[in-house]
Amino acid sequence: MQFPEHVYKFMYSALMEAEYALEKNEVPIGAVIVYNNRIIGKGYNQTETLKDATAHAEMIAITAASANLQSKLLDECDIYITAEPCIMCSGAILLSRIRTVYFSIFEPKFGAAGSLFNLIESGKYNHKPNLFSGIYSDESKMLLENFFKSKRKSID
Repeated sequence: MQFPEHVYKFMYSALMEAEYALEKNEVPIGAVIVYNNRIIGKGYNQTETLKDATAHAEMIAITAASANLQSKLLDECDIYITAEPCIMCSGAILLSRIRTVYFSIFEPKFGAAGSLFNLIESGKYNHKPNLFSGIYSDESKMLLENFFKSKRKSID
């Protein structure tokens, strides 16, 4: 599927966030939230740095965007994530009423937007974001594979 140019631009920004995570020896996942064609929240995984299991890229980006708009509702915003959101992050996306979710790759072990579950499109909530996947999937996959290969090598 072809996407408008701005979708690739914002997903590239999410990839840059994932690179920051990699530099800090965190699982390389990044997220940005866009409002009126401008990034208002961004984040990368910081679970190790902050010693906090909830410090996922999406959660940090949602918190930043909410602070930026001074609102818990992000219903005119889109989120770009380098990997499929987990149950926690999908719940936060639903609760903040983000309009559209774009992600790069499916996450078969924890994904809640099509892999293990599909909370986002289940229709069981009072909000159903638009959902798109596959943008810069090769790049996101490579970041994650290289990260976990390096982890396995350090164990050997």
